[in-house]
Amino acid sequence: MRILVLFAHPAQRKSSVNTAMAARARAVEGVTFVDLYAEYPRFSIDVDREQRRLIEHDVIVFQFPVFWYSTPALLKQWQDLVLEYGFAYGPQGKKLAGKHMLACITTGGSRADYAADGGNRRVVEHFLYPLEQTAILCGMEYLPPFVLYSANHLDDDSAQHHVQSYPRLLTALREERLDLASVRLMPTFGSFDLTHLVRD
Repeated sequence: MRILVLFAHPAQRKSSVNTAMAARARAVEGVTFVDLYAEYPRFSIDVDREQRRLIEHDVIVFQFPVFWYSTPALLKQWQDLVLEYGFAYGPQGKKLAGKHMLACITTGGSRADYAADGGNRRVVEHFLYPLEQTAILCGMEYLPPFVLYSANHLDDDSAQHHVQSYPRLLTALREERLDLASVRLMPTFGSFDLTHLVRD
């Protein structure tokens, strides 16, 4: 499958994990990698170009850190402008039907924080419901999110494991070796789950 990674991080100088993930994703053969903040520093999105990119790919990956329980601002503006009526949804808007959407996210809070009895009062996938509903409205399949919790508080080994797993995930998607049937049964998945989700 053809993979498009849309990377949105407004504070890259403060993120070692996301920037390392982005560098690894950029190097994966057959993956189109787009750094939205680098391409659109003034938020002037080229809607035609972004729509062409979507049409040309089978899997749309949004890579971003969760900011205030949502996507970074530029990624939200990208959705507002690019996913137009008549293109992405509506009676004549079927251009994205049948594609897959995957959110690859990092959080500052721990897994325990993202729980009914945690500080954030909800599991992390609840904060991604707008993305899920967007995918459904556009006729896309929304895959459970690939999550790294406590991204700024990990030891080096755990961070490196996740960074190294990210290109493995993208390659498995491209080569259709990710066990989507099993992924669909999971609310979220992470780097340690890939051991049994990627077929050799």
